[in-house]
Amino acid sequence: MPIDLPPPLDPAFEKDLLAACDALQPELHANLATLVRFPSLMGYEASAQDYMEGLFRGMGLAVDRFEVRDEDLRGMPGYSPPTGHGQRQDNIVGAHRPRDATGRSLILNGHIDVVPVGAEELWTTPPFEPVIRGGRMYGRGTGDMKAGIAAYIAAFEALRRTGYQPAAPVWLQSVVEEECTGNGALACLHRGYRADAALIPEPFDHSILDAQVGVLWLQVEVLGKPAHVLDVRRGINAIECAFALYRGLETLRDEWNAPRCNHRHAAFAHHERPINFNLGKIEGGEWASSVPTRCVMGIRAGFHPGMTATEAKAAIEGRIAAVAAADEKLREALIRVSYGGFHAEGFVLDRGLPMMRLLAESHGRVMGSPPAWLASTATTDARVFNLYGATPATCYGPEATFIHGIDESVSLESTRQVTRVLALFLARWCGVESRR
Repeated sequence: MPIDLPPPLDPAFEKDLLAACDALQPELHANLATLVRFPSLMGYEASAQDYMEGLFRGMGLAVDRFEVRDEDLRGMPGYSPPTGHGQRQDNIVGAHRPRDATGRSLILNGHIDVVPVGAEELWTTPPFEPVIRGGRMYGRGTGDMKAGIAAYIAAFEALRRTGYQPAAPVWLQSVVEEECTGNGALACLHRGYRADAALIPEPFDHSILDAQVGVLWLQVEVLGKPAHVLDVRRGINAIECAFALYRGLETLRDEWNAPRCNHRHAAFAHHERPINFNLGKIEGGEWASSVPTRCVMGIRAGFHPGMTATEAKAAIEGRIAAVAAADEKLREALIRVSYGGFHAEGFVLDRGLPMMRLLAESHGRVMGSPPAWLASTATTDARVFNLYGATPATCYGPEATFIHGIDESVSLESTRQVTRVLALFLARWCGVESRR
């Protein structure tokens, strides 16, 4: 029998709460613009986290700032090897504690790190100088996912503006490393943070995440045989060998996407190609007139929920070995496979969980229709809470375009609606008590 949900909010209180969310939108826009101006690329999140710490303190929250340290996390399930940037990185957690805890506890989580901008000359305006055009804010990180952070702050503050506060512990988390390892969220688990639910406002256009694939990052190094171009047949071209290996890996991707693949999960039945491989980086060669000795590929490989990272690695390495054995040039090359970055396993979440049902109801109250459900072909930090933290977690956030691309943007109206949904969920899930 489904667990009963908290009772509906008093209509007058609900109206006041939604009005408070709307009144806070100029403040939300200002916070979002400020956050976008911090170029919080991997290893350079400190200034943005300084700002988040100041925000949380200004909200009257108890702040916990702590370093994400590889030595603390290495033995934990869900750990991913670091990518070697070397700079100190801190998480920021703002804690609300009620006078009398009668509701369910909640984590509101968001990642402050952003991906590189690519070729900056392709952007219409500079990527870290936010611009509003046509009801959208443009800039790197607007959608992925600083608008979500600004929305959960506004939702929490809106409840307080009505004269109430959550009647349960709430932790507002600003974490690092989501875009490459997930170790920022994992560090929150190591620190002891657990709750009855976690919400992450990733830019999924008002859909509710109920499944996601696993993701591995691997590096494939090929060492060939150098030669002068006067007779290239004497050499083994490491770059050409690398491309041949990647084409071989694509056959594994195609097998995992086949409708009858044993690993394919029913949650992805409607996806034509849920598993994607991406040749994201390549470096090789020494001289234009020499057959290249070395080539290194950086590859992102997806895999199905239910597969472990160890099983996915074994399948990938097995396919590389088989491709090499079938090719004369590759048999003579030296091939090395290593891993740094995501060791992220997938998961499927029950839509009948109280958190999922209440979020769907909150969406319906604001949007006037049921939500869409999302089985994501990417990974998020929700896996850390679901798989390793005994905390059911999902993602629900605004509509955004060109995340990880050029001219990334987020809809400000969508962000307003997300703020309202989060506020209704917060008030019902945690319950409320007077601030006085």
